Amino acid sequence: MNFYSNGKLLLTGEYLVLDGAKSLAIPTKFGQDLVVEKIKEPEIIWGSFTHTGECWFEAVFDLKKLRLINCTFNSDKEGSGEVIAETLLDILKEAKNLNPDFLSSENGFVVKTNLTFPRNWGLGTSSTLINSVASWAKIDAFKLLWNSFKGSGYDIACAQNDTPVFYQIENQEPVVEPIEFNPSFKENLFFVHLNQKQDSKEGIAKFRESNISFDEEIKRISEISDEFLTTKSLEEFEKLIVEHEQIISSIIKLKTVKEKLFSDYFGAIKSLGAWGGDFVLVTGDASTPAYFKNKGYETILTYRQMVL
Repeated sequence: MNFYSNGKLLLTGEYLVLDGAKSLAIPTKFGQDLVVEKIKEPEIIWGSFTHTGECWFEAVFDLKKLRLINCTFNSDKEGSGEVIAETLLDILKEAKNLNPDFLSSENGFVVKTNLTFPRNWGLGTSSTLINSVASWAKIDAFKLLWNSFKGSGYDIACAQNDTPVFYQIENQEPVVEPIEFNPSFKENLFFVHLNQKQDSKEGIAKFRESNISFDEEIKRISEISDEFLTTKSLEEFEKLIVEHEQIISSIIKLKTVKEKLFSDYFGAIKSLGAWGGDFVLVTGDASTPAYFKNKGYETILTYRQMVL
């Protein structure tokens, strides 16, 4: 069995998507697949591989008791193998809660996941895994996400769709509307990686601390999402980016990424998803890659290279 899930980027609505703002999300050309093969032994032998084919995490689980037997983690940068193994185990257990027939066979499985992007890019290592496990278990991926993690779910919508989507939470249910987002000025759009993977939990916690109603901001961000789709000129698009950045900046009490890092840049810069890391959306021209490379940011993708 082979399952593939797309990576994700949130173009509008970061943080406010949690409170019902209409958000524009795009699946990426990068993602992760999950390959499952049956074996006789009652075990789950798990291997996770990088985009270069290196195994970065291995674990063996007892199939009957769904418990960890052993694991190895080939990285000294983050966490421990046990933490990752326990997180994975929680996902598998929750999948079994949602479908008791899942993993109920006598035989075990060899499972391999293969990323098509570097792990530090933040394009959805976890969301692509959750979506593919849900496909394997024949369950609702949104329920699996919300029962085992937190988050808005826009990343699951991207994992499942091959076109951009409007994503919104209404009455605690995900509403996904596939759309056509094909700006005439896409040659002027770039994605620049900020050289650090951002944990969105910190930003979400900061957002939640405020306990303020953001009804007006939610309304305006939802309108900006619609306007992202209909705007015909790069100049108008840049104005929307600036306005969006200012709204989110005022809510989470953080400087915009342009103020913080690139105040001398001529184009517009927009944070995506979790502020402070991962990719930013940049408007520019042929000189744009050189500007960011001179600042030490080597990973610059064009719109065509990134967006599915």
